[in-house]
Amino acid sequence: MKATVGAGLALLLAFLLPLSGCASTRPAKPPLADRPAVQHFVNHMVERYHFDRAHLMALFGKVHIEPSIIAAITRPAESKPWYQYRPIFVTRSRIDEGVRFWDAHAALLKRAQRKYGVAPEIIVAILGVETRYGSHTGRYRVLDSLSTLAFDYPARAKFFRSELEQFLLLTRHEGVDPLTIKGSYAGAMGDPQFISSSYRRYAVDFNGDGKRDLWHSPSDVIGSVANYFHVHGWTPGAPIAARAKVTGDKYRALLDGGLKPHMSLSAMKGYGIEPQTPVQGDPQATLLALQNRNGEEYWLGMHNFYVITRYNHSPLYAMAVYQLGEAIRKARDEQGVEAADSAAHPR
Repeated sequence: MKATVGAGLALLLAFLLPLSGCASTRPAKPPLADRPAVQHFVNHMVERYHFDRAHLMALFGKVHIEPSIIAAITRPAESKPWYQYRPIFVTRSRIDEGVRFWDAHAALLKRAQRKYGVAPEIIVAILGVETRYGSHTGRYRVLDSLSTLAFDYPARAKFFRSELEQFLLLTRHEGVDPLTIKGSYAGAMGDPQFISSSYRRYAVDFNGDGKRDLWHSPSDVIGSVANYFHVHGWTPGAPIAARAKVTGDKYRALLDGGLKPHMSLSAMKGYGIEPQTPVQGDPQATLLALQNRNGEEYWLGMHNFYVITRYNHSPLYAMAVYQLGEAIRKARDEQGVEAADSAAHPR
């Protein structure tokens, strides 16, 4: 028996050793700073924006390419069906935390609403979905995330090289070390998870201290989210979404109409589509189908719903923001009523 085991082990080793030899001789990728694509990028930053070449080369010499970033970006939560996606974000704990965040920053939210017209529940819900009100802002160095995706993820390399460019410009303008900033696997930053280009375009100094701080300043965070929606066309007081009732089968012709509203509610009646709750006026809308365990539920997304999708282009994301915001507002209103009742009728 021992002889048989020894012979089998010898055969196994004879098989594995050549394979290990092949693996050891496989050419490794050169250091990031030595790659032609990186050197071309550095040349671009030097020629167009007058960065110091030696500084950039030293910076890229400290970058870590992270395979886990590639794995994460290929399986986003938005690929889940609605019945799996919704429970991630619309939860009792996230609603309660949202009420507490709103109470803590009510004055700031009111000021942002006055200036930008954006409903407080939408700002609060964005922060709840994105980072759970600032408690999960990301564990990757943004320079590592963007470099990994810019140079090791061909499917979206062009986009992420542009974001890497914007990130370096942002850190230079804000006077921060690019190696110290952490964010998501896709390079999104701060409580509202702005990508670099959005940070540069839409972040605001809402407290007037000369900085745009999306990590430590609730004022800047709230003002920046509100400004983002304002610039993208948020209409104060306009409807966002409504559950739809469909009859017949003509409605199916409108299911591939995209996210942008394209038909009035009155015209949709001819396709067997009606809102289940009253909607003020006759706004343009688009028909959405969300997958449940036992079929589909249908929703009408109006202009402000489309504006939410400018933050993240997924209809699931926008619906989670809308429903979380509604739940937070309702819970806060109920608590306000309870507080008023307790004051009026002390025990």
